[in-house]
Amino acid sequence: MRVLPRPRHVERHRSGRTGWLRAAVLGANDGIVSIAGLVLGVAAAGAGRSDLLLAGVAGAVAGALSMAAGEYVSVSSQADAEAADLELERRELERNPDGELDELAAIHAARGLSPDLARRVAEELSRGDRLAAHARDELGFDEGHRARPWQAAWASAAAFSAGAALPVLATLAPDGARRPLIVGVTVVALALLGTVGAMLGGAPARRAALRVVAWGVAAMALTSAVGAAVGAAV
Repeated sequence: MRVLPRPRHVERHRSGRTGWLRAAVLGANDGIVSIAGLVLGVAAAGAGRSDLLLAGVAGAVAGALSMAAGEYVSVSSQADAEAADLELERRELERNPDGELDELAAIHAARGLSPDLARRVAEELSRGDRLAAHARDELGFDEGHRARPWQAAWASAAAFSAGAALPVLATLAPDGARRPLIVGVTVVALALLGTVGAMLGGAPARRAALRVVAWGVAAMALTSAVGAAVGAAV
């Protein structure tokens, strides 16, 4: 059997990171923004340091668990759908192998191969793992992008906790500096998060950072206004 040489040039694509990267960025962003908004809203209502710390810690724990559960349920649904499609494809391969071979050949012909070459490619692929070939070419499944519920859950919960810790620690500042410090820490953390997330994903860093910061500032302003209004009413 002829062994093909290994390629000298290896391209390092970033799309394989999308599963855990999405969960981690979403979790960290939610941890920073939601807890910063929570403590600022409570502070605007006139609460003291101990109340702010209690609210921040309780919100961080509840938020991390909520993010983990939400990611697990969401990604599990995706994994269930993928498993159902694979099972359907497995049954079709057992029941109608010739028809599935024709379908695989048609897929490669639609991608630009001549009908004869597309047929030979389909036959060659079918000599190995037929299900893997159909999962990749017919269903669009790729092992690097498959749904992983536990990975998404832990990445989201850990990232939320790390993000939430920043505004919680800022509540320990003296009274006069507490609210400006919470806002400053949050803005800096969001800018860094947007930059790092963009770099890991290969996207423009400045635009990502500005987008994250803008939404975070809007959330903090709105929750502070609501907290002040509720505090004045009660």
